[in-house]
Amino acid sequence: MTLMTPPLDQQQQQQDDDEMLVPHTEFPEGPQPMEVAQAETANTVDAQAVDDPPSARFTWTIENFSRLNNKKLYSDVFFVGGYKWRILVFPKGNNVDHLSMYLDVADSANLPYGWSRYAQFSLTVINQLHNKYSIRKETQHQFNARESDWGFTSFMPLGELYDPSRGYLVNDTCIVEADVAVRRVVDYWSHDSKKETGFVGLKNQGATCYMNSLLQTLYHIPYFRKAVYHMPTTENDMPSGSIPLALQSLFYKLQYSDTSVATKELTKSFGWDTYDSFMQHDVQELNRVLCEKLEDKMKGTVVEGTIQQLFEGHHMNYIECINVDYKSTRKESFYDLQLDVKGCRDVYASFDKYVEVERLEGDNKYHAEQYGLQDARKGVLFIDFPPVLQLQLKRFEYDFMRDTMVKINDRYEFPLQLDLDRENGKYLSPDADSSVRNLYTLHSVLVHSGGVHGGHYYAFIRPTLSDQWLKFDDERVTKEDVKRALEEQYGGEEELPPANPGFNNSPFKFTKYSNAYMLVYIRESDKDKIICNVDEKDIAEHLRIRLKKEQEEKEQKRKEKAEAHLYTIIKVARNEDLLEQIGRDVYFDLVDHEKVHSFRIQKQLPFNHFKEEVAKGFGIPVQCQRFWFWAKRQNHTYRPNRPLTPQEEAQSVGQLREVSNKANNAELKLFLEVELGQDLKPVLPSEKTKEDILLFFKLYDPWKEELRYVGRLFVKGSGKPAEILTKLNEMAGFSPDEEIVLYEEIKFEPNIMCERIDKKASFRASQLEDGDIICFQKFSQVGSSDQTRYPNVPSFLEYVHNRQVVRFRSLEKPKEDEFCLELSKLNNYDDVVGRVAQHLGLDDPSKIRLTSHNCYSQQPKPQPIKYRGVEHLSDMLVHYNQTSDILYYEVLDIPLPELQGLKTLKVAFHHATKDEVVIHTIRLPKQCTVGDVINDLKTKVELSHSNAEMRLLEVFYHKIYKIFPLSEKIENINDQYWTLRAEEIPEEEKNLGPHDRLIHVYHFMKDTAQNQQVQNFGEPFFLVIHEGETLAEVKARVQKKLLVPDEEFSKWKFAFLSLGRPEYLQDSDIVSSRFQRRDVYGAWEQYLGLEHTDNAPKRSYAANQNRHTFEKPVKIYN
Repeated sequence: MTLMTPPLDQQQQQQDDDEMLVPHTEFPEGPQPMEVAQAETANTVDAQAVDDPPSARFTWTIENFSRLNNKKLYSDVFFVGGYKWRILVFPKGNNVDHLSMYLDVADSANLPYGWSRYAQFSLTVINQLHNKYSIRKETQHQFNARESDWGFTSFMPLGELYDPSRGYLVNDTCIVEADVAVRRVVDYWSHDSKKETGFVGLKNQGATCYMNSLLQTLYHIPYFRKAVYHMPTTENDMPSGSIPLALQSLFYKLQYSDTSVATKELTKSFGWDTYDSFMQHDVQELNRVLCEKLEDKMKGTVVEGTIQQLFEGHHMNYIECINVDYKSTRKESFYDLQLDVKGCRDVYASFDKYVEVERLEGDNKYHAEQYGLQDARKGVLFIDFPPVLQLQLKRFEYDFMRDTMVKINDRYEFPLQLDLDRENGKYLSPDADSSVRNLYTLHSVLVHSGGVHGGHYYAFIRPTLSDQWLKFDDERVTKEDVKRALEEQYGGEEELPPANPGFNNSPFKFTKYSNAYMLVYIRESDKDKIICNVDEKDIAEHLRIRLKKEQEEKEQKRKEKAEAHLYTIIKVARNEDLLEQIGRDVYFDLVDHEKVHSFRIQKQLPFNHFKEEVAKGFGIPVQCQRFWFWAKRQNHTYRPNRPLTPQEEAQSVGQLREVSNKANNAELKLFLEVELGQDLKPVLPSEKTKEDILLFFKLYDPWKEELRYVGRLFVKGSGKPAEILTKLNEMAGFSPDEEIVLYEEIKFEPNIMCERIDKKASFRASQLEDGDIICFQKFSQVGSSDQTRYPNVPSFLEYVHNRQVVRFRSLEKPKEDEFCLELSKLNNYDDVVGRVAQHLGLDDPSKIRLTSHNCYSQQPKPQPIKYRGVEHLSDMLVHYNQTSDILYYEVLDIPLPELQGLKTLKVAFHHATKDEVVIHTIRLPKQCTVGDVINDLKTKVELSHSNAEMRLLEVFYHKIYKIFPLSEKIENINDQYWTLRAEEIPEEEKNLGPHDRLIHVYHFMKDTAQNQQVQNFGEPFFLVIHEGETLAEVKARVQKKLLVPDEEFSKWKFAFLSLGRPEYLQDSDIVSSRFQRRDVYGAWEQYLGLEHTDNAPKRSYAANQNRHTFEKPVKIYN
């Protein structure tokens, strides 16, 4: 199972070349129309479709790219491996400021149920100026109905793509390529893991494959499993609230079940909600947390210390002076070891690196007690290794050059037998016990397949350390050979031969994204103790009983499901159900059929046999039972419709269900009418004529705001309500002559319809029929609106129909319910904010701003509700086809209508002389101009002198794209993606000579991982260059401006950059001669580049931009 990422508006998506590939829908903000843009596009396939190659390259030329208005765009269909494919792009990004691009199964909507196909593929945006700068990303995926497209949400920054100088968009044309290699897919569903291997898998809850692979590894350490079984639990514990019991239950099922096992109980015991199950966590982190929890729970029990005995080793950190006799040591324990992958060819190389001696000398001398600063050696040696050695391979690391996490897919070998005593115990400290032989055998290999933002985990395990390896991939367990478990998990590159040499000679090289991430070794000398026998006697009796009962119930359910077609479920509603439910569970109609007694009866049995079952169940003699069919009326109410005829009662249960139920439902719903005599014992029902109408009665009390069922009566169609008033008063417990008002409850969807009944008209004239409901109340209460909220039946039913309890959460704490309010779905915007303000004790409700809830992501929606932007509460709670009961609130410092009339901009002010940046939040009316922003800023910032002039710049990806004219309206300025920078205009710029030029100066470095592509960083700036000025003179001014120390500045290189290509300058070069052209692209396409490493700590301010060196310290004033 692959990761489902949360919505991108909640995720600071990072640019990353190994970024994980996600289905483009993710948690949808609702369904997206799949329209195809009518752009002028040309498509070519290098290999013809008829040849149907297992691999091919497809090229897609997209014209008028920057003018495309469509959110998404599909290529033409192309064939690879017998399948139809197409490319899907989001030209303006899939809710991110990057181009989003995916490979899509073109005919997924028409494929048969359960289809899947597997492909390795790469997607490329061609650089039309320099092919070597083309951006290519590759991955692999098992496509299926749920994930019919796969690829990269953040393929490349839009700033780079739309920058004409970069070469990705030439003549407004973009060229995209897909290399696709289709692999054979095994039939996943018909495989019986238990039968084939003797073991079962674990079900995936959404993105819990990382947990499944770890749990299987721990389960297959029998000593560990035995210890878990011996943890004390009781029959009163609930697995969902006890990690030990949940783990015992899971291990027992893995040991004795024939089918894959669910992990929901265990994740519930972790305190995870379902959303957590859709978030991929880290295996190493989970391993540590789980072991710490178990270690804690084992304290004071017979298995105390098991975790330490199995997994704990010790190493010694030492610092040893070279010239004096001084040594400092510190012993530390570990449960797992983190080994470097980068720069190491195998596990031994990583251990060599682990114990590598570091020299502390020069500026880095060690301060030894009594001896002062000394040259010293620093290192680590192992005192002892544990019986079970867990090695975490550092496949993920932080890349400082790119300011992001990346996955290391380099080839990295690991042996079947690991000898940690090699080379005379080079890894061991002098204190190590030399009698212990540290020879280890590989037990399991945990594999991660995918990129840095997610992917898939599975494990190769040898449960008994025999030659037979097994692959545990969620629910599926298969036998594998040693090559699959070892060599194929080393990582590195794989080359696929060209399928059609005539069409395309270049072979496809694919990085192997599947590689080992964690290794578990077991010490040879401890093998027999750890791979021990675990049987039923190790499992507590209460656990065996509980789990056997669970198993039996599961088996019973399975049997019932298998035999369901032979049975009919008959749901019987009685007077008692109506009494119990009306006014509590239901207010409209008569009963909730899910809460009434049900009978499971074989279809071929006669109905009279069922009546005998009812007689046994309810104690009502067969002859005293009269059953009614229910019917769904056209107005969507559900009422008893007519009694069964004697002919129908003579039929079988199955035939009867078909008579009553045209919808082919497996259930038969009946109302059981029982007449009681004077002694309240059942009597024979009186014969019903066409003239008789069965009515049901509810009584309403406005003082108590209570509706309850009081009984049913047969009336004559020609009779009048006035004739039964005394009887109704008796049923209600009123005096016989109490004046009452009658209403008919007609319908409640979509609106309430409840009309007053004329007591003098006949029942037939009032159109009353079998199953109708009459609600009544005292006449004296009807006019009590000044004392009661809902004085009559219609107003009460209206209230019940629309009432809604809303859970309010502070926007700052979106996971926690803060308070609940009972509101009406018909409440308007002012009603809702008024009630919230009242609850919070706030005088001005217009300072409340509300935000709706996204039912898919369980998070607030990105955009708040506008002032009076919705009509009713019901509109605030609806999210596509789902309704939530959550709203988020925030208290503003000014009223919302006023705030909405303002534009809020975050402006970073760069002080002219002080080394600091201050971020100011500017709020001005939307019709204001940039000049107004600058005037407002002047009142808030400290200028170098009172007459200083200021300007506002747009900075994006460390380049200056625009100086805003003072007259520009602020309404359309977007500070979400670009940074707005305010600064003083230097005096030298105001007095430019006729031959002086104002040029852009940017910091840059070359990205080794991206074909030496230029990467800008830091703060860009303007510089005045004078006619005839040499680079040496310009350098002196730059150094003075940036205050760079001589030693560091001497390492900097200066280059003239045009169209992204550096041309390095010598000190004697005349700088101004390079900046003569005024080309169509604009000034920023030519700049003076300062090449040096970006060695400052990373820091972030302003949305979506990573900050770098040559930034000033940030303060935030709001």
